Amino acid sequence: MAEGGEREELLSPSPVSPAKRLCSWPSPQAHHPRGSPGAASGGVGGVGGSCLAPGARPHLQPESLLDCAAKTVAEKWAYERVEERFERIPEPVQRRIVYWSFPRNEREICMYSSFQYRGGPGAGAAGGAAGASPAEEGPPPPPGAAAPTGSAPGAAAAGASPGLGTAAGAAGGGGEGLPFRRGIRLLDSGSVENVLQVGFHLSGTVTEAATTSEPAVTYKVAISFDRCKITSVTCGCGNKDIFYCAHVVALSLYRIRKPDQVKLRLPISETLFQMNRDQLQKFIQYLITAHHTEVLPTAQKLADEILSSNSEINQVNGAPDPTAGASIDDENCWHLDEEQVKEQVKLFLSQGGYYGSGKQLNSMFAKVREMLRMRDSNGARMLTLITEQFMADPRLTLWRQQGTSMTDKCRQLWDELGALWVCIILNPHCKLEEKSCWLQQLQKWSDLDVCPLEDGNYGHELPNITNALPQNASHSPDSLSRPRRTVFTRAIEGRELHWQDSHLQRIISSDIYTAPACQQESERLLFNSQGQPLWLEHVPTACARVDALRSHGYPKEALRLTVAIINTLRLQQQRQLEIYKHQKKELLQRGNTTITNLEGWVGHPLDPIGCLFLTLTEACRLNDDGYLEVSDMNESRPPVYQHVPVATGCPNSHESYLSLALEVALMGMGQQRVMPEGLYAQDKVCRNEEQLLSRLQELQLDEELVQTLQKQCVLLLEGGPFSGLGEVIHRESVPMHTFAKYLFSALLPHDPDLSYKLALRAMRLPVLENSTSTGDTSHPHHMVSVVPSRYPRWFTLGHLESQQCELASTMLTAAKGDTLRLRTILEAIQKHIHSSSLIFKLAQDAFKIATPTDSTTDSTLLNVALELGLQVMRMTLSTLNWRRREMVRWLVTCATEVGVRALVSILQSWYTLFTPTEATSIVAATAVSHTTILRLSLDYPQREELASCARTLALQCAMKDPQSCALSALTLCEKDHIAFEAAYQIAIDAATGGMTHSQLFTIARYMELRGYPLRAFKLASLAMSHLNLAYNQDTHPAINDVLWACALSHSLGKNELAALIPLVVKSVHCATVLSDILRRCTVTAPGLAGIPGRRSSGKLMSTDKAPLRQLLDATINAYINTTHSRLTHISPRHYGEFIEFLSKARETFLLPQDGHLQFAQFIDNLKQIYKGKKKLMLLVRERFG
Repeated sequence: MAEGGEREELLSPSPVSPAKRLCSWPSPQAHHPRGSPGAASGGVGGVGGSCLAPGARPHLQPESLLDCAAKTVAEKWAYERVEERFERIPEPVQRRIVYWSFPRNEREICMYSSFQYRGGPGAGAAGGAAGASPAEEGPPPPPGAAAPTGSAPGAAAAGASPGLGTAAGAAGGGGEGLPFRRGIRLLDSGSVENVLQVGFHLSGTVTEAATTSEPAVTYKVAISFDRCKITSVTCGCGNKDIFYCAHVVALSLYRIRKPDQVKLRLPISETLFQMNRDQLQKFIQYLITAHHTEVLPTAQKLADEILSSNSEINQVNGAPDPTAGASIDDENCWHLDEEQVKEQVKLFLSQGGYYGSGKQLNSMFAKVREMLRMRDSNGARMLTLITEQFMADPRLTLWRQQGTSMTDKCRQLWDELGALWVCIILNPHCKLEEKSCWLQQLQKWSDLDVCPLEDGNYGHELPNITNALPQNASHSPDSLSRPRRTVFTRAIEGRELHWQDSHLQRIISSDIYTAPACQQESERLLFNSQGQPLWLEHVPTACARVDALRSHGYPKEALRLTVAIINTLRLQQQRQLEIYKHQKKELLQRGNTTITNLEGWVGHPLDPIGCLFLTLTEACRLNDDGYLEVSDMNESRPPVYQHVPVATGCPNSHESYLSLALEVALMGMGQQRVMPEGLYAQDKVCRNEEQLLSRLQELQLDEELVQTLQKQCVLLLEGGPFSGLGEVIHRESVPMHTFAKYLFSALLPHDPDLSYKLALRAMRLPVLENSTSTGDTSHPHHMVSVVPSRYPRWFTLGHLESQQCELASTMLTAAKGDTLRLRTILEAIQKHIHSSSLIFKLAQDAFKIATPTDSTTDSTLLNVALELGLQVMRMTLSTLNWRRREMVRWLVTCATEVGVRALVSILQSWYTLFTPTEATSIVAATAVSHTTILRLSLDYPQREELASCARTLALQCAMKDPQSCALSALTLCEKDHIAFEAAYQIAIDAATGGMTHSQLFTIARYMELRGYPLRAFKLASLAMSHLNLAYNQDTHPAINDVLWACALSHSLGKNELAALIPLVVKSVHCATVLSDILRRCTVTAPGLAGIPGRRSSGKLMSTDKAPLRQLLDATINAYINTTHSRLTHISPRHYGEFIEFLSKARETFLLPQDGHLQFAQFIDNLKQIYKGKKKLMLLVRERFG
């Protein structure tokens, strides 16, 4: 790009330094006369009248010819060229050129001192220029042509510069720390002093007021400028940042707002020229005296070189002057600290997404767009610096080596980087050599192995940016594959695009361009039936042109091209509708199609729909005020739009840009397109769709927009396979759930029938419903078939299903009370939603909406909730689901809310809904609970009917799964003798089968609790036969059950105890447990449990007689066996524990009369067998002799 007719290479910019060109001294005869009244003046006054601040001049006073000429020259020509062109330059003319060479627009100061600002109607989403945009100066020239004369950012008249002080004060608290805001405060507080302009150099002091912790500090500020651009800044504060510090801002704004208070002098070389020898010597000596400690060594060095005839300084004519402006060869651009840009980007990248680094980088991208819109060459320059740091990011190599993908935030930054380079390459007013240089650098970056790929994976690639969509159907997956495509590939492909097409030039240069009266055959395709121009180009490519125009400050041209693109899309949509009408019968018979679009507009790297939408809405955006508003990065106001009529040559057109924005957004999001490959590409589709919808929701739908919405929705519904909402779509089409939810909510108040029809159509999720289709190779020119099945690679399927659920929930809420609509929605949910968890969520939502706390229950929606709950039960009956018990409990609650008939129904059909355990322990138990009876206010017949159903269920479940349901069945049947007996018999029959001892013991305890001790004993005996307790299982959970069973048999009598002891001896081998049982059995029986005719004798049972003798022998043998087992692997730390074990064994041994002899013999045997364990045997002797 070029500034003011002077162009420079941007990919290798030279460092910006203060202008210090060599100034030679012409002969007095050739020089202009000095000493005019204007030369003696210390202010800015001079020939041409008084010069007030820009914007302060009376409106009726015309600008002098001198000022008009000086303004143009100051903006376009380097001062050296002026001196070369004219031998004599009158001093008043010099003064006016110097005066007008300082920047005149505060927006430019703001741009270089804050991350972003929001301007007037021309401002873009990225913070582009506002108000008097340079875009209004005409159509863009073809590449290689000279830039428009008004293309420099300073081209706006000085009087157009807004007053920013008021704006900043009115903007609220946001952005108070920005340098621009702080600079305004410093200016308003009178902190700027000693301002002096010497030629093209401005200096002054800025004082920071004292605070409670710090004293006042004064900083010296110096600014060099040329052709209305600041070329270098110096401040004593030592600011290290991309942007100008507040002190530079304050001095710059002082010069813009109060130029009449600035002392203005010509370049110092001109002043020195007027001095004679004595004056020059006095000048030098006074200068050295004033700053001898600083300049004396330099002064002496220069003096030595000047006195030496062979020195280099004497070989050059003239001497440098930092106040004389730039030379012809100097780069003409604003001061940008390249090192700080690199350091900042490097720092943000190193933070890896933490501390808001992503926001900071996005703000830098926004700053690039802002510079491009202002046609500032630093935009491309800054983007180059950013890209270099991105490519140097060490994480790229790491990610490649590890085979891992970059984070989503980082991936989005790379996407924005690639999109910006597309804008740079499509710059309509750049030189061919600039474009070539950028393309070489982009190709170099793209060829690097670490350069990120466009779609994040190496799958099938999207079509080339410059290729129109295929014109025939003979395509296979192989022909669709493309070479490696990086984030820069689309920008590199832009090399083929140009702006020299005559039809394109006419479109963007005139609002009234229409079809000629006499058209040639080749021209008929370029206009629609209304005579409006069309732009027949690959849609994303055409939109990239729009973005380039908009980004480079051509909003009117971008609007014109946008309208032409939309007219083309309309015509294409109409033709697709006609094609579908001819194929409708065949497609509907098959119910599916292989027709799809491989390159969707939503989620596309170039974001074509978002670009068109923003271009149109920016033209309709209302601002509360006309001044510039500086904001911080987090501050934003909701936009307000108005209808602006479309500028067109067709007199019957009554459209507005706002209605076009809505229409193109609906067309783009309603496009039927295949789901792209790769996690990131799929996630980007979802994210881009949500971004577009959030922008659509900002539109206030009036009558005109509602009509547009209705019309486009009807077209989408009738669009067949070309629309994502058509009757027949491809199996792998991107679902329309999120889009349809917006359409449903927007249409519902205006056209309920259309809104429900559309939402119900969008409920489908073909990838989970249809099998891959074959055939149907007849399809329109822009569609591609034979897409391979990639269902396993739908990485966002979970998100898509949740959006499907949200759409269904929205419809259910809206249809509350409408039985017919609810039934239709229910059928759609049951047909299209395949996730039990999501259907359960819908059921819960419907239940919540149907049973509000502050109003009556809605029975229609409540029945829908019940139906959904029943479907969830059927779906999860044979699958594992961790929320299953919650679902069952909720369903019973829902059925209870519906009524007793619903409860009876689920009890009677339990086998299709629940497992036996769920049916007995949760469903039936809850149905017959006291709480349910009270909740439903049931009468006796209803209670009996419910109880009968519960008993029937319980017996059926017990038959099917006795192990889990026998106890529940007994509990449910205990009030009905016949049913109870049946349940008991089922438990007995199952006891010999697969029931465990713990299940049997549980049932036995229940039977004892209910007053059936003999039945309990029988079940306990069966449980004992299933038990096996090893010698070392002294903490087994069944021990308590064994002790309970023994206590039960003891209480029933000697016969029952005699029957149980053999089972205990057979099943229990743990000595401590056996001794505990033996001890309990020797005491008086705890009673005969209320059995008639049985009483306790009150005598202790003898261990020497049956039935306890068998138990005693088994206990002693268990102690002996356990002792030997423990001694086999005993360690010294367990010796004490072992001695205590022998002490307990002795207690058991001493129960019979000859027990002491048996124990003594047992100890002797231990001493003999284990005499090697000397320490242990010593402990045994000490305790037992």
